[in-house]
Amino acid sequence: MPSLTGTPIQIIAVVLAVLTFLATMWLWPKLAGRGWRSWTGRVGAFLAAQVALLVAMGLVANSYFGFYTTWSDLLGTDGKPGTVVDQQPGKPVAVQGEQKVYSSQGSSRERSGLIQQVEIKGATTGISSAAYVYLPPQYFQPGFAERRFPMALVLAGYPGSAEKLISLMAYPASALAAVEAGKLPPTVLVMMRPTVVGNRDTECIDIPNGPQVETYFTEDLPKALASSYRVSEQPAQRAVIGNSTGGYCALKFALRKPDSYRTAISLSGYYSAPQDATTGDLFGGDQRLEQENDLLWRLRNTPPPAVSLLLATSYNEYNYPATQQMVAAFRAPTKVATITLDSGGHNFHTWTREIPPALEWLGRQLTPVQPV
Repeated sequence: MPSLTGTPIQIIAVVLAVLTFLATMWLWPKLAGRGWRSWTGRVGAFLAAQVALLVAMGLVANSYFGFYTTWSDLLGTDGKPGTVVDQQPGKPVAVQGEQKVYSSQGSSRERSGLIQQVEIKGATTGISSAAYVYLPPQYFQPGFAERRFPMALVLAGYPGSAEKLISLMAYPASALAAVEAGKLPPTVLVMMRPTVVGNRDTECIDIPNGPQVETYFTEDLPKALASSYRVSEQPAQRAVIGNSTGGYCALKFALRKPDSYRTAISLSGYYSAPQDATTGDLFGGDQRLEQENDLLWRLRNTPPPAVSLLLATSYNEYNYPATQQMVAAFRAPTKVATITLDSGGHNFHTWTREIPPALEWLGRQLTPVQPV
């Protein structure tokens, strides 16, 4: 079955919409009349053209925004719990494919880097999730052969796809440009969905008697990457970036687990976990746990951790008032910086305007990697 975000199904849908419209125009004079057959024919032709157009528009919009990546996502048939995976010693990250990165320097990995499609297995939680790992060109250059690199976990929103972090938000291309401009140290990017348990929006929380998603991202994932790639094991050399739900997760990881990530970037993120049909019961009635996952409450009521946070918003973004509250609430040694656009909504176009300055800011938080 073709992918919901693939080009072939979009082309087929658009062609069918055009053919349906042309057929409707051709049949319309033949359906003139006052009888019930003519009325039924006109209504049927009109509805067929409208449905074909809406399907085509829906598929194109879904591909752009990455709402649903598979048919099971759309139909809600892939909502089973996460699978516990027996671990193989020394293989917490399984490489399943590679793709080249093209730039003005060419496509060789020593000049533009490489993207690997992987499966990351959590030794503690038993959660296993797909990801894309971007290795910068320096990773393959002889002068850096013995060096460990900073790592940035990049999270999509819900129900976004990791593929859009590459194709639409262009994180590898933006990171490569920042490295070439000397604004970002060579950094390994780990690009993922925050949705790692079926289709459930867990808001990256360790759910009571449920999946331990926060532990997966803050403990399992850094250990798995450090044992499989030359990435730093120092929390100061690890960052997490996200948009929307991914932005909330990013800030939460830094504020709740500063020994895992010392730097977090939130693009249009929110600051407390919603509960609805997609999340289910996140806290099991534990009000204290709910408070501890409310980021504004944490800034006001818990000892401030020594982390650096970047909050991106715009004057007409829904999270602008709450962002102002976050800025007013932080205390040293926590550091907070902001990006505030003159205009911009909760969409990819806005986030792609924020990514380059965000990566430049990230470069000032990380220690440069020096070649031998």
